[in-house]
Amino acid sequence: MDRLTPRQIVAELDKFIIGQGQAKRAVAIALRNRWRRQRLPEGLRDEVAPKNIIMIGPTGVGKTEIARRLARLAEAPFIKVEASKYTEVGYVGRDVESMIRDLVELAVNAVRGEKTRQVEARAKELAEERLLDLLLPPARGFGHGAAEAGTAQETREKLRQRLREGALEDRVVEVEIAQKGLPMIDLMGGQAHGLEEMQENLKEMLGNILPPRTKRRKVKIHEARRLLTQEEAERLIEKDEIVGEAIARVENSGIVFLDELDKVAGREGTHGPDVSREGVQRDLLPIVEGSTVSTKYGLVRTDHILFIAAGAFHVAKPADLIPELQGRFPLRVELHSLTKADFVRILTEPENALTKQYSALLATEEVELSFTPGAVEEIAAIATTVNQSTENIGARRLYTILERLLEEISFEAPHMHGVRVELTAEEVHKRLADIVKDQDLSRYIL
Repeated sequence: MDRLTPRQIVAELDKFIIGQGQAKRAVAIALRNRWRRQRLPEGLRDEVAPKNIIMIGPTGVGKTEIARRLARLAEAPFIKVEASKYTEVGYVGRDVESMIRDLVELAVNAVRGEKTRQVEARAKELAEERLLDLLLPPARGFGHGAAEAGTAQETREKLRQRLREGALEDRVVEVEIAQKGLPMIDLMGGQAHGLEEMQENLKEMLGNILPPRTKRRKVKIHEARRLLTQEEAERLIEKDEIVGEAIARVENSGIVFLDELDKVAGREGTHGPDVSREGVQRDLLPIVEGSTVSTKYGLVRTDHILFIAAGAFHVAKPADLIPELQGRFPLRVELHSLTKADFVRILTEPENALTKQYSALLATEEVELSFTPGAVEEIAAIATTVNQSTENIGARRLYTILERLLEEISFEAPHMHGVRVELTAEEVHKRLADIVKDQDLSRYIL
C-alpha cells in the first residue's frame, strides 16, 4: 500500500474496468485512508472508522469487479455475499455473523498458503528423505561396520539421483498419512442460529480427545512426493502464528462486498415475504457498526472492516434502509449503464478483454482468431440492442453474444490447425442478425 496512491489505484482499476470513474475514486480514497489510519497514533487510530460505500447501479456495470480488483490490489481478505441470503434471527437461514466467519476462514487459508510457500523448499527436502526411507529402508540391528554403512550411503545417494531425474516416478510405495479432521457432524442441518459455532467447538473438542489417526496408502512416487511434502510443510509452519496473522489482516484490512442490499431494503410492513427485511438490516447493523464475532479461530472485531454494499435500487431506494444502517454507509456512488462506446472499449482495452481471451483460447488449438474494428463495433451494437429490448444485464451480455458467435469455430477448432480466422462486421451480422430481429428468440438465446 505504500506505493499505491489513489491515482495509482484508479490507474490499476482502469486496466480491467471501463468507465465508472466516480466509483473508482471513492474506493481508491477508502483504501488509501486505511493506509493513513495505520500511521496515526494508537489512541486516534482506533477512533477512525472506515468510510463504507454503497454502489448504486444496474447489474453488469462493474460493481463486483471494482471491489474484487481493489481487494486483490491491497492483498486484503475479501468475501462477496448476497444480503438476500441472510434472514432475521429466529428464521431458518444463515445468520449474518457467518460472513465474518467465512472471511476469517479465507484469510487463514491465504496465510497458510503463504507460509507453506516459504517452507516449501525445506518440506521437499524432508519429503525426499522419507521417500528414500521407503525405497531403501535403513539397515536395522547390530554388527554393521563402517564399510557396510558407506556402501548403504552410496546406494542411497545413487537412488536419490535417480529420484531427482524422475526415473522412479511410476514405482508404487506404501505411505502412512495422517488423516485430517473428523467425520462430518451436522446438527439440525447447521442452519439454526448459533449452531455453527457449537458444531466447530464439538469437532475441536473431539479432535483433542481422540488420538491422531493415520492411514496407509499405496501410491506412485509422484503422488507420494506431493502427499509427503504437504505433511512436512504442515509440521514446519506454526498454526497459532497463522491464525494470529489472519485475524489481524481481517480486522485491519478485510473487505466485505455486500451485494443485493436493495433486496432487503423497505419497511412496508411485517407480513408476507417481507417479514424479515427490516430484521436482516437490524442484524447487519452491529456487524457494520463494529462488534465482536466469535469464530472457531477466536474473537474477531469488525470495527475496521471495510463494507462495500451494492444494489440496483430500481424499486427500493437507499432511503428505504433503516436510518441507522444508512448512517453506516456515508459514501454513495452511482454507476452508469453501459453504452455502445463502452462495450467497444470493454471488448478491446482491458488486459482481460473478451476478444483477447477467446483469441488466446483458440490459439491453444493453433487457430489464429482476430476481430476487425468493424466486427467489434457490430458486437457492441448487438449487445446494446439486446440489452434495450430484453433485460439489461450490462457487460455480461457480451459473454452470451460471443459464445453464440464463436460456437461453430470453437466446435471445429481441433480440426482447424494452422487456420487463420478473421471476423468482420458482415460475418457477425450474418451469424446473429436473425436472432436479434426475433425478439422472442433473442430473449431465449441471447
